[in-house]
Amino acid sequence: MIKSKPKGFLNTGKINYAGRHIILDLWGARFTNNERKIKQVLKEAVSVAKSTLISIQTHKYSPHGFSAIALVSESHISIHTWPEYKYIAIDIFTCGEKTDPYAAVNVFKNTFKPKKVEIVEIKRGIKL
Repeated sequence: MIKSKPKGFLNTGKINYAGRHIILDLWGARFTNNERKIKQVLKEAVSVAKSTLISIQTHKYSPHGFSAIALVSESHISIHTWPEYKYIAIDIFTCGEKTDPYAAVNVFKNTFKPKKVEIVEIKRGIKL
């Protein structure tokens, strides 16, 4: 365990870690096959999370479904949709003290209006 906080690491008061990785599962979600809406919500999530957008890439699957990723200076936010199940899997990985990944979670919940939400947080890089 590192005794002092390395530059760029976060600290909970007891441990140092590189970043937070939020795993977000949304069931019964809206807009699961709408590429324009998915890009729009990614941009908004990046902004409210206080992250710096580098680029967004999307891929449409046949017959339906999308994968989209926002590459940000602080890491990434990705979305994968299964319209046939109204299911969306989202990863929000942010590093640095200024970011707020839970602000992005709220954007996704408010936009996709899922019937069921599951959130898991993983602190990345604890054992560095």
